[in-house]
Amino acid sequence: MTAIQEAAQTGLADRFGRVATDLRVSLTDRCNLRCTYCMPEEGLDWLAKPELLTDDEVVRLVSVAVTHLGVNEIRFTGGEPLLRRGLVGIVARTTQLTPRPEVSLTTNGIGLARQAQALKDAGLDRVNVSLDTVRPDTFKRLTRRDRAGDVIAGLEAAQAAGLTPVKVNAVLMRGVNESEAPELLEFCLDRGYELRFIEQMPLDAQHGWDRATMITADEILEMLSGRFELTPDDTSKRGSAPAESFLVGGGPQTVGIIASVTRPFCGDCDRVRLTADGQVRDCLFARTESDLRTALRNGADDAELADRWRRAMRNKLPGHGINDPSFLQPSRPMSAIGG
Repeated sequence: MTAIQEAAQTGLADRFGRVATDLRVSLTDRCNLRCTYCMPEEGLDWLAKPELLTDDEVVRLVSVAVTHLGVNEIRFTGGEPLLRRGLVGIVARTTQLTPRPEVSLTTNGIGLARQAQALKDAGLDRVNVSLDTVRPDTFKRLTRRDRAGDVIAGLEAAQAAGLTPVKVNAVLMRGVNESEAPELLEFCLDRGYELRFIEQMPLDAQHGWDRATMITADEILEMLSGRFELTPDDTSKRGSAPAESFLVGGGPQTVGIIASVTRPFCGDCDRVRLTADGQVRDCLFARTESDLRTALRNGADDAELADRWRRAMRNKLPGHGINDPSFLQPSRPMSAIGG
């Protein structure tokens, strides 16, 4: 039996031959920013504490994924995962699993300056930090919070702690920050951060996403090409990675573009998601979920939890369908799903 055939039988395989090895774990739906493309200014109705997985439950399910289902990458997300009090302990216990998974964190960077070294000491490998602009006024307009300096300090602390490569994720909004794309890239190049632009996706709580006003990957490339020489990074094996990589000025530094809408990469997807309340989502845009929390709390053993997880993955669709006229936005917004 080949490794691929074995993974299809024992791992998180779907009906189309894809095997999920990258698990995104949301630790909370709460966030301390109010980004306009994510949630309303007043925030959302957060999950009640009894609905959330406890620290022990998070580690138990992560352990099942790693030891029974072949998952080798864990990304902790939110909401904002730095708001989770038990974060450092969860990271430490995850990095002690055998086989040891690669463990990373997606964060808005607020509070990272205080926690970066503790997270590194716990075994965290690297971070992805969301930063859409380096201008304080634009940052405040986008996030409704005056915290740009805190995010930049968090980036510096992450790099100093060795949480590298430090990756920066940016979303461009028409009429707000798209003209600042070259400035943001220059900021990251000067500091050794890896910048990735992400097309705005229909995951806002307000359901106000408009395909016609979204800034596309082609537009982003055109904006950047006015200041930088960009060439496809043929040395990089993209595989299941969501970002198309481009060499800047011939390299070695690069910039990535995640074109989830205009250039979907669903056929190579290797990701699965676990929400903060213990639901499996086989796709970021899924409209159905599979409940692991109830089985876990009712005493299911690891084998049963693994079997439930495998069955959940069998329902994964071939693609997200954003460009299909029948597409319906998922009821949960990004902050409640985890990136």
